Amino acid sequence: MRKLALHWQILIAIALAGIAGFSIFEYRQATGIAPGVFGVDFIVMFDYIGTLFLNGLRMIIVPLITSSIIIGVAGIGAGGNLGALGGKTLLFYATTTLAAILIGLFVINMIQPGIVGGEPAREMLAFEISTEEIAAKVGDKGASDVAEIFIRMIPTNVVKAAAEGQMLGLIFFAILFGYFMTKLQPEHSEVLFKFWDGVFHVMMKMTEWIMLFAPIGVFGLVGSVIAEAGLRATGPLAIFALAVLLALALHAFITLPLLLRFVGRVSPLKTIAGASQAMLTAFSTASSSATLPITMECVEEKLGVSNKTSSFVLPLGATVNMNGTALYECAAAMFIAQAYGLELTFGVQFTIVVIALMTSIGVAGVPSASLVAIAIILAAIGLPIEAIGVLMVFDRILDMCRTSVNVWGDACCATIVARLQGEKTKVAL
Repeated sequence: MRKLALHWQILIAIALAGIAGFSIFEYRQATGIAPGVFGVDFIVMFDYIGTLFLNGLRMIIVPLITSSIIIGVAGIGAGGNLGALGGKTLLFYATTTLAAILIGLFVINMIQPGIVGGEPAREMLAFEISTEEIAAKVGDKGASDVAEIFIRMIPTNVVKAAAEGQMLGLIFFAILFGYFMTKLQPEHSEVLFKFWDGVFHVMMKMTEWIMLFAPIGVFGLVGSVIAEAGLRATGPLAIFALAVLLALALHAFITLPLLLRFVGRVSPLKTIAGASQAMLTAFSTASSSATLPITMECVEEKLGVSNKTSSFVLPLGATVNMNGTALYECAAAMFIAQAYGLELTFGVQFTIVVIALMTSIGVAGVPSASLVAIAIILAAIGLPIEAIGVLMVFDRILDMCRTSVNVWGDACCATIVARLQGEKTKVAL
């Protein structure tokens, strides 16, 4: 018998959680009694299930981030790939990812989905910690705190930084470690590369295993929110989802086409038409890696990019170029911060931008990478990781859309880099 795909399991879990949570909410409203079994409140049970799932995600963050970034940086720097082709590719990926993050930041600041009626949507989303507690935990941060961000990037003790969840320092250390691995003699660098590659693959397997429990975890997380707040919680979440879709559309249909037209000197409409099959495949699978063969076929056959360029740019892009994912990470962290009533000073927003940029590169190839990355961002700005649970309601459709944008960004990069390398392509003006 064919196994039901994980995303369908998660969607079913969300539907069942909605039914169960709403039933419990209505029962509590009608009777004033919290239902349960064997003296245990259903809401407590849901929280317990959701917490187990979130703890599993927390458990893998440090080794996953460390190994993936070290291997990614070492792999990019090895074999002379950081030459003209590699330099142009990395510059394009960094530029477009930053642009996507800033668009997400702008849209969320404009629409403010976490604010309802002039007040933070904390109670509507059943967030337990008060605004005052969050403000006390985060402190009074302003533009002057940007300098502190760079101080935290260089930890005095990397083990202590990992233990305390200071991910910015750990990410910086991993980048340096991976870079200087490429400067060693082969007999030393190969040993280190094999070790960290092994750690990375183990963490990937652990992530896949933890994600098998995602439907159960999502049931607990979504069920507890709806049981506490009822269906009113879906209001801010629906506005948030629409805001994310608007930001993704702005990046996909304005930012990237402008780069195609004025940097690559190619036709944006022809490029979109040529890459459409890959984008549709990405939408249906929600996986950049699974779409990679289709993307390479479209880029080479329909856009006319050489195999030499596509075979380097696209596999690298499937790992590190996550425009849509980075945009979503930033938007999600901003939404949760708004809902908690956190004052979004320049320092806080700068922190979100920097970590979203780094984590989109570091964990992009991992299943449900956005969950891990959002957890890192929330921890960095002093917000509870448990707030991730509310995002799961619309996460699947947003995942499909942001993956399409990821693949579209890869195709744009391959086309522009090919043009900068002197290739003619089939979509040139």
